[in-house]
Amino acid sequence: MGKTFRALVIDKDGDDQVVEERQLTDDDLMAGDVVIDVSHSTVNYKDGLAISGAAPVVRKFPMIGGIDLAGTVARSDYPGIMPGDRVVVNGWGLSERHFGGYAERARVNGDWVVLLPEKFSFERAMAVGTAGYTAMLCVMALEEQNITPDQGPILVTGASGGVGTVAISILAKLGYEVHACTGRVSEAGFLKDLGATEIIDRAEFSDKAKPMGAERWAGAVDVAGGNTLANVISQIKYNGAVAACGLADSMNLPSSVAPFILRNVTLTGVDSVMAPRERRTAAWHRLAEDLDFDKLEALSETIGLSDVPKAAKDILAGKVRGRLIVDIKK
Repeated sequence: MGKTFRALVIDKDGDDQVVEERQLTDDDLMAGDVVIDVSHSTVNYKDGLAISGAAPVVRKFPMIGGIDLAGTVARSDYPGIMPGDRVVVNGWGLSERHFGGYAERARVNGDWVVLLPEKFSFERAMAVGTAGYTAMLCVMALEEQNITPDQGPILVTGASGGVGTVAISILAKLGYEVHACTGRVSEAGFLKDLGATEIIDRAEFSDKAKPMGAERWAGAVDVAGGNTLANVISQIKYNGAVAACGLADSMNLPSSVAPFILRNVTLTGVDSVMAPRERRTAAWHRLAEDLDFDKLEALSETIGLSDVPKAAKDILAGKVRGRLIVDIKK
């Protein structure tokens, strides 16, 4: 038997889901052509769903949780990925169908692996994680719709969460006026420190949307879906765009076609799970240049592997702001 390592495993006990630390070996890992010594992971909203069983994220049991990981390549049979390389992996079914980042070792498909830009330590990379990488993809999507700072403010929903906080920081550094929508208006000072200029109570978007409202924003980053997204779309300016990446409120979209055909509004979906490697690499290099690392540290907290189950409950309860980093060795 090979050397053992710690892993946080999600399993089934009859009809109940259980989460426990176990000692595993490389023989227990799933197939792949790159083995990674994992240094850090994260806790995202999706991790909260997976750990708690609140949604059927996990498709195969037992499962090592964690949709993110950063670490050093230990072995590789994949061209261009070498032992000693510093890498990050996000999505690709980690914590769903393939063992994820809540373990000291991981074996993954080399197609999933992105080389970390030099500016990123492992901890800093996981301060970004899937949430921050998704935020960058949303910003890129708005840019590709020609939404520039001179066209007006950008709204960010779920502003106190992982995607929202990083999106605010990036957009502000790029020169956009940023409005932050949050259910926790008590976080106004924190959000303004990140770069938001106006704080909007999420309750403003809870009612059914009108087909069209007053034009307020040139663009938006939305993590909510549901009535929130419908209300946002109805208030986007002519030729504006919304980058939608989440469904924290609902999978439904009770909207109207009016903004799309009368104001030429674009709704662009942003997927971070299956995005191709070239897109991921571009996003990570943009993050290295466009993210304020001082602000990133301000919105991040580091916990240990054994703290993950409680953190998963907290993030679903809306008690977490910013980013939670998991130091796998703690």
